[in-house]
Amino acid sequence: MSYPPDPNNPYGQPPQAPGYGYPQQAPPAAGYGYPQAAPGYGATPGYGFAPAVPQSMPGLVVTTRVLLFIIGAVQIIGAGVYLIAAAAAKEVTNRAQEIDGSDPFNGFGNAAAGVLVVVGILCVLFAAFSITLGVKFGKGGPAVRITALVYGSFGALLGLLGLAGSFANNANPIGIVFTLMWLAVSITMIVGMSVKDGVAWFARPRY
Repeated sequence: MSYPPDPNNPYGQPPQAPGYGYPQQAPPAAGYGYPQAAPGYGATPGYGFAPAVPQSMPGLVVTTRVLLFIIGAVQIIGAGVYLIAAAAAKEVTNRAQEIDGSDPFNGFGNAAAGVLVVVGILCVLFAAFSITLGVKFGKGGPAVRITALVYGSFGALLGLLGLAGSFANNANPIGIVFTLMWLAVSITMIVGMSVKDGVAWFARPRY
């Protein structure tokens, strides 16, 4: 026959806590043993990742490219005009000399024709440069961007000089309108090559 243990008996077996011999573990904290990353760690935009690469050509870059093609077309037209004028000046000078030995351009007929030819050739070269530069926007790198930036800056300088000349020439309205348009085109090129999207486009990896 067994008796319940006497709590006053110093030789009695002490009462055991529930589950004695099998210690209960405190419930683990959330993620204990598997530390949770701080919110956004490793996924914060720009942290541990390369900057976003433009998937398509940005708008201002496209605008600059179109402007380069337009400039090239205008330069080709200008070259044609200069070469036709040079041929006409040469023809008039030759006929006048054949008739009476005179020069309707006061002795500068052949020289004027030569200058017009040189200007026409320069227009052709600049047209080829403008169009080629625009074509390279698709796969070109930072060198293409810098070249276009310098080209736009040079154009803006010429536009400012032309604007000053137009005001000096009794404020010729035709000259003012033309130079303002040229300045607007040049400034658009400069901005398109300087904004963040433009820089990222030309700095993107090419495979």
